[in-house]
Amino acid sequence: MKRIADSTVRRLSAYLRFLEDFEQRGSLTISSEELAKQGGTTSAQVRKDLSFFGSFGKRGLGYSVPELASQLREILGLGREWRVIIVGAGKIGAALAQYRGFRQRGFTILAAYDINHDKIGRGLEGIPIRDMAELETDIARERPDIAVLTVPGEEAQVVVDRVVEAGIKAILNFAPTQLHAPADVAIKTVNMAMELEGLSFALTNRE
Repeated sequence: MKRIADSTVRRLSAYLRFLEDFEQRGSLTISSEELAKQGGTTSAQVRKDLSFFGSFGKRGLGYSVPELASQLREILGLGREWRVIIVGAGKIGAALAQYRGFRQRGFTILAAYDINHDKIGRGLEGIPIRDMAELETDIARERPDIAVLTVPGEEAQVVVDRVVEAGIKAILNFAPTQLHAPADVAIKTVNMAMELEGLSFALTNRE
């Protein structure tokens, strides 16, 4: 399959949430126009996004809400459990560890890791905080799929090198720095400052 742009994947995720909302309301069908209105895009963009993965819906009838929701879950890889570790048990790491929405999407947090011995051995909503010294051993034993980094920027690359060497192929990074990894490792960086700057731009340039 051709490479799909990150912006397309984000829209697919948004479509799924809208579909699940419609499903809860008892709606059986939805048009591309309705999906576009919910997502702030166009019906042509909705059809283009979906066309990367096959043919969905029928002209004049729209999409079956439960069927399209099910297909989007499969496309987004939500039909299985994904095992996750969090590296850094500070405020952001602790907040992520306690977010219950991850499990609803099939993401199971195995553990959080830190170097602070005052935190090691404690738990966050049942999730253990472990010593960073155990990181590679635990990865080899538990085989997590995703590592979430909430460490200071100056420590992030060292942590990336460690988790990649241990075999992890997907990293969600909250550290404010550019990271480097082999081509077969996917890294997504959440830059909250950039998101706020985007909102600042929107406010500044309102008509």
